Amino acid sequence: MRIRRFLAAVIATAAFAGLGLTGAVTAHAASLTPGECTSGGGTVDWSKQQIPHTGTCVGGTQDGKIVD
Repeated sequence: MRIRRFLAAVIATAAFAGLGLTGAVTAHAASLTPGECTSGGGTVDWSKQQIPHTGTCVGGTQDGKIVD
């Protein structure tokens, strides 16, 4: 019973904050670490910052993804 209440509170808080759970998961999954970019054969381009303190992975298997 506690788990249900806790889960309901988490979902309600996310909905109240305007965050869809799928959007939050997608946003987190789309960003990479610099190591993940380079291990996939790409390089990090810090000059194309879409969001402050982020870069873009250029080339390799993770091409075009945000790096933070």
